[in-house]
Amino acid sequence: MDWQKGERSQNVEIDSGRGGGGFGGGRGLGLGGLIVLAILGWVFFKDPTALLDQGGQPGQGAPTGQVAQVDPQQRDFVSAILGSTEKTWGDLFAANGRQYADPKLELFSGGVRTACGLASTAVGPFYCPGDEKIYLDLSFFQELKDRFGAAGDFARAYVIAHEVGHHVQKQLGVFDQVQRAREQGAPMEGANGLSVRQELQADCFAGVWANRSEQRLHWLQPGDVEQALTAASQIGDDTLQRETQGNVVPDSFTHGTSAQRVKWFKAGLQSGQVSSCDTFAGAL
Repeated sequence: MDWQKGERSQNVEIDSGRGGGGFGGGRGLGLGGLIVLAILGWVFFKDPTALLDQGGQPGQGAPTGQVAQVDPQQRDFVSAILGSTEKTWGDLFAANGRQYADPKLELFSGGVRTACGLASTAVGPFYCPGDEKIYLDLSFFQELKDRFGAAGDFARAYVIAHEVGHHVQKQLGVFDQVQRAREQGAPMEGANGLSVRQELQADCFAGVWANRSEQRLHWLQPGDVEQALTAASQIGDDTLQRETQGNVVPDSFTHGTSAQRVKWFKAGLQSGQVSSCDTFAGAL
């Protein structure tokens, strides 16, 4: 992936460590079952870090985090990918008579304080609708390669684009619609739950970005798409459950199977159309 072609975003921030939350031993919980806990928490409309935080709540003397140490090239990469999503979604919203509000992306190390509560590196990359920010510890990219076998720039770009997909959902009112459906008794977990449908739509939106950015920048190289598909397949509920607990429990699915994640990313990638991403209607 010739990511240097990407437009640079001005919305990448680096956590100073002053607002971070320390979570001693949090990483030992294992990424397999916690890869996107913070997103899950907001799908369920509760503080996601309740499953991790034993060190106090915001404003109650929670320990400080670390100043994020960011390699300049890695920051440039994140800025290029985020900038390309801003261009893609800005154009798509404008074509439909709407204005897209760019999200912020904060790079952190160890732990971070957000409008959604405290979060540790163990939760993986996540989007917080409360402050409309994406949070990313760059060490996740190494884990994506080492543990999940998803190496390469486009695999990393897919991760960022998926989180941006959640911001697009916030802009489109999907989070509010899911909230109302939940209050009316719609199931969240399970193979057909709203959580799965919301996550698969974010995958599809990532595919839309991949299609549109490639049309504009011509930056993909042989093997890049396969990198993203590998990343999507390795973080499916069935794959993660099989790895961490030895069996698959569809009733507890929150993100969709590996096959579904690949399917919906490809749906957006092949069409480049938001209309291809209605995961809330019909079979998945």
